[in-house]
Amino acid sequence: MHTEEVFILAIESSCDDTAAAVLKNDKVLSNIVARQSIHEEYGGVVPELASRAHQQNIVPVIDVALKKANVTKNQLSAVAFTQGPGLMGSLLVGASFAKSLAMALDIPLIAVNHMHAHILAHFIDEEGFYKPTFPFLALTISGGHTQIVKVNSFFDMEIIGETTDDAVGEAFDKTAKILGFPYPGGPLIDQFAKEGNPKKYAFTKPKVPNLDFSFSGLKTQILYFVQKNVLENPNFIEENKADICASVQHTIIEILMDKLKLAVAETGINQIAIGGGVSANSGIRQTLKEAENKYGWKTFVPKFEYTTDNAAMIGIVGYQKYLHDKFSDANVVSKARIEF
Repeated sequence: MHTEEVFILAIESSCDDTAAAVLKNDKVLSNIVARQSIHEEYGGVVPELASRAHQQNIVPVIDVALKKANVTKNQLSAVAFTQGPGLMGSLLVGASFAKSLAMALDIPLIAVNHMHAHILAHFIDEEGFYKPTFPFLALTISGGHTQIVKVNSFFDMEIIGETTDDAVGEAFDKTAKILGFPYPGGPLIDQFAKEGNPKKYAFTKPKVPNLDFSFSGLKTQILYFVQKNVLENPNFIEENKADICASVQHTIIEILMDKLKLAVAETGINQIAIGGGVSANSGIRQTLKEAENKYGWKTFVPKFEYTTDNAAMIGIVGYQKYLHDKFSDANVVSKARIEF
C-alpha cells in the first residue's frame, strides 16, 4: 500500500468541456474547466468542433490547473485520463496528451471510465460532504445515461437498471427544444420549474418492467401536448412556461424515484448516491434529500461542481487505481462506448 503523498493530474475530454484537475491523495487542489460556447448556435454538440476546441484548450487548462494547485510536473505521481465513453475525437485529444505527458515524465498512466468517475466523485474529500459506505446504490443521470448501479467496492459495480432508449438528460433537453429554449435547455427548465405548479399538467409515466427506464414516449407525449395547445392558443408556451416546466420536471422526478424505491426494496440497500450532469437539477437534489426523512434512506448529493463533466472525478478514480497499482500502458485504446 502506498503511504507517501500522491499527486494525480487528471484530464477529462469526453464531450465538449476540456477539464484538468490536480489531486493530492483524495483532496482536490485545483479543478479547471474550459467550456465550449461554439455549440450554442447549433443547438447541440458538434463532434468535429468539440475535438478542435479541445486541441486549443488542453495545454492552457492543464497549465492553469498545475499553477493553481501549486504543483510542478516533476511532483506528479501519475496522469489519469478519461478512456470513454464519449465522443471519439474528443477522447483522443485527452488520451494523446495524457500518454505523451506520462511517457515524458516516466510516471504511470491511468485510464478511467467516465461513468465510474461520476459515481466515485462522492469519495473526494470535501468539507461538509460525507462519503457513502459500500455497498450503496448509485443513480447516474446525464445526457447520455440513466442507470441504477449497485456499487460493491471501488472496482466492483453492477448495473441493475438502465434506460431502454433515451436518457433522462435527453428528455430535459428535448422538452427545452420543444419549448423554444436555447441550448443547453435543461438548466432553464429547472429554473422556470421553481416558479410553476408541478400538478398543473399531468403526463403519463411509462410502464417499464423491473428497474429499467424509458423516456422516448414521454418526449413524444410532451411534443403532442405542446403542439395541440399552441394550435388553440399561439401564446400557450409563454403564458404557461413555468407550469409546463414544473409539470415535466415533476413527472421525470417521479419516474426516477419510483425506480429507486423499487431498487431499495429489491436490494435492501438504503444508501443512495446520485451523479452525472442531471444531478445538478435542484428538483432532483431536493427530492432525494427529502427521501431521507420520508423513506429512511441515507442520501448523498455531490458538490455542484462535481456533477457536470469535470476532471476532479477522474482524479479520484485515478487515486484509487494508483493505490491498487491499476495502471495502463501506452497501447490503451480510447472507446466511444466502453464496457461498464
